[in-house]
Amino acid sequence: MFSSNVTPPPRERASLGQTAGRWLLGLTIVAALVGSVVVGRPALTVDHSSPTQQSQPSQQPQASQGH
Repeated sequence: MFSSNVTPPPRERASLGQTAGRWLLGLTIVAALVGSVVVGRPALTVDHSSPTQQSQPSQQPQASQGH
């Protein structure tokens, strides 16, 4: 095993802009995942209360004639 007494140079710290960009990217990804779950949730729900849904004709008031 090779061991050296030479220490590597210290890592450069990320700038404030890079750190803010990483946080913004992470928040955007999390928000997209949460949004997709919220939008897709109604499609994933199963309604067991009414197995057959019958569409009822909408009753619209008839226009008065003769005026």
